[in-house]
Amino acid sequence: MNFRESIDLQPERLESSRFAIAESLLRVDASPLKEGSIGFVGIGGSLYAAVAAAAEFRSRGFRACSFTPTDLLEQRSGLAESFVALSASGRSLEMVDAMRSVTGNLYAISKDSENPLSTVVQGVIVTRCGLEASPSAPSFTTTLQAVGMLADHLAGQSISAWERLPEAASKVLSSSHGTVERAAKAFANAVSIDFVGEHQLLGTAYEGALLAREAARLPASGFDLRNFLHGPVEALDERMGLVVHGSKREVKLAQDAAAFGCPTLLISDRSDVRDSANLIALHVPSVGNPLADSILQIVTVQLLVARLSAERGLANAKFRYRQADTKII
Repeated sequence: MNFRESIDLQPERLESSRFAIAESLLRVDASPLKEGSIGFVGIGGSLYAAVAAAAEFRSRGFRACSFTPTDLLEQRSGLAESFVALSASGRSLEMVDAMRSVTGNLYAISKDSENPLSTVVQGVIVTRCGLEASPSAPSFTTTLQAVGMLADHLAGQSISAWERLPEAASKVLSSSHGTVERAAKAFANAVSIDFVGEHQLLGTAYEGALLAREAARLPASGFDLRNFLHGPVEALDERMGLVVHGSKREVKLAQDAAAFGCPTLLISDRSDVRDSANLIALHVPSVGNPLADSILQIVTVQLLVARLSAERGLANAKFRYRQADTKII
């Protein structure tokens, strides 16, 4: 299975994963996460899921930050009272070492409960996402779904809102193709692509940049919106591509970048923003939940990256630089 094929599986995987997550939340006592601060830990794409997770939990009144494994290994105490490790495979060596190095209430979100990471935490929230492709589209989106359902569970709220996500994802997949095709053509000659967002959508921006590097082998970077305006924006011109997530200050950034001559894709829940010279507007309706919205927006970026990958002859390409010391077999 290649990356493009894994994208189409997401409505189905989000549906089946929801049941696995709900079952885990009944089995795992996550109540200690209600007290004190929470550190979400990840590496690779899971680090960017951790960025979105921390933003989601902060929006609900929790004290939460995202960390790399290196952060935990360098400072083994005082970072947080609880940690949630995000690792789809549960086999990343750095994640296991990091969680082993800290104390507190330790949890993990992984595709299954039988992996090395599970041996160093007190509970695993299982996604059953499957990992048939490199990169795998469902591993990121089902991890975010697990984060959102965990937040609802801790807040005593119904997780029924997540029942609507698979259908929403299916609609986004079917309705976005034409716009994605136009964006891919606009980015055909881009030497690099910047991805911009904030809050939960910052994790989406980071993940988009990672996918562009992994699947299309394009230089790409992710930026916080406000940080992007303080310098990085200066590199924009007709040789680059820009993907902007959001519906507030992000709209002006997208319009300004297009006016500079930079091919720009705005992914937003606003339907009043129209295409113009160098600007393509992709409308993704909100489902009323910022984290769920970030899932729907990354689906459109996955489609874009898959299209760029195919145009570069990389639709079935495998990772070239496998590391022998990052996974526990």
